[in-house]
Amino acid sequence: MGSPRCVLIHFHHSLIGAKVHLLYVDDSGSVSDAKQGHFVLAGLSIFERLPHWIELELNEIAARFAVDPSFTHEVEFHASPMYGGQKRWRAYPKADRIQAIKDALGIIRKHYPRDVRIFAAVLKKQNFAGQDVIEEAFTQVCSRFDHYLMRMYRNTQKPERGLILFDKSSTEARIQTLARDFKYSGHQYGKTRNYAEVPVFLDSKASRLIQLADLVAYAIYRNVEFQDSQFFEIIEGCFNAEGGVVHGLYQR
Repeated sequence: MGSPRCVLIHFHHSLIGAKVHLLYVDDSGSVSDAKQGHFVLAGLSIFERLPHWIELELNEIAARFAVDPSFTHEVEFHASPMYGGQKRWRAYPKADRIQAIKDALGIIRKHYPRDVRIFAAVLKKQNFAGQDVIEEAFTQVCSRFDHYLMRMYRNTQKPERGLILFDKSSTEARIQTLARDFKYSGHQYGKTRNYAEVPVFLDSKASRLIQLADLVAYAIYRNVEFQDSQFFEIIEGCFNAEGGVVHGLYQR
């Protein structure tokens, strides 16, 4: 096994001259809950220089719900309690909470397709009886993001690298197990070629972009589970696509 210094040097050289694209991923729905018919895994692809600026836009929305508008970090966008009026969101009218979700999703539409793209796997659980639903969703999102990076390289002949960032508090622990061996062991469709490092897990409280991924996954989930399209219709046209073909959405 190489020394930590060798690993860092290898990682550094792998990024020289490369553009790095960050994929923030979160899930919605539960595989283990028989009352829920779907599981959604969704991610936002954002060029490395842009998260700060998108965070500022999200902070403007958060300021509406902060005791002190200059301390917006205390407000975490988490779709389920926002929609249901749970925890700290109980203090605000439902119309205001719903509008906040819509406004946050509107930021994605504003920046698509130049700066932001959505990748998502939407699985109807009954279609995967006896199969690993989480592995299928994970594979679909990650391989489609990898193919996106590959297509960009073919178009520009410049290296494109990706890094996947998950919410570390994800209720689906299976995702963490898959992530450990993902980069080196590959998946059922082959090995990925364009990732700078294995997936990273972040605290959603500290990452506005993970929070935005949560809103995206929830918007898709409500659309397929409850036929409530009020959030989904905002982002419906923001899945990764090329030449009229939508590559960023897998639905089965």
